[in-house]
Amino acid sequence: MVAVLSMQERYRTEAVPALMKQFEYRNIMQVPKIEKVVVNMGVGDAIQNPKALDNAVAELSQITGQRPVITQAKRSIAAFKVRTGMKIGCKVTLRGERMYSFLDRLVNVALPRVRDFRGVGARAFDGRGNYTLGIKEQLIFPEINYEKVEKIRGMDVVIVTTARTDEEGRGLLAALGMPFRES
Repeated sequence: MVAVLSMQERYRTEAVPALMKQFEYRNIMQVPKIEKVVVNMGVGDAIQNPKALDNAVAELSQITGQRPVITQAKRSIAAFKVRTGMKIGCKVTLRGERMYSFLDRLVNVALPRVRDFRGVGARAFDGRGNYTLGIKEQLIFPEINYEKVEKIRGMDVVIVTTARTDEEGRGLLAALGMPFRES
C-alpha cells in the first residue's frame, strides 16, 4: 500500500532537502516556505444585487473551509458606479493546516479539472517569490455543487512565500507539486 503524503509532510521530507541541494543553503532556516495563501473573489454585480455577495461568501467559505471577510471599495469610480465603502468582494487568508489542505486540493484536485489544462504559467511571480494564480470559475473545486451555482465567478489565489527571488519561489512551488507549464 502506498502512503500518500500530505502537502506539509511533503514539504518537510522532499522539498526542504531538494531546495537545500538546489540553492546550496547551509542552514535549514534559509529554505523558503509558504507563509500564507490569500483567496480573493471580486463580486462586481454586488453593486446592483447585494445577494450576489452572500452567494460568493458562501461559496468561498465552502472552498476554503474558513469564513471570508467582506472587502470594500477604497475609492469611488464613477464609470463603474462604485462609491467608497461599498461592499464589492470577499477574501480569505489561510495559514497553517488549512493553507496546506487548500493547496493540496488546488494542486491535486481542482487544477487538473480545468478544461484543456496544460499547467500554470511560470511567469506570474512578483519579483519577491510570491505567486499569483487566476482561476476563471469556482466550479473546478469539488466542494461546489453545480446545480446551486447562480453565476460563475473567478477568483485570485496569492501564494505568499518567504523566498527572496522568483527562482527560489518557483523551486519551492515546483517541489510541492505545482504543475508549471513548459514555456
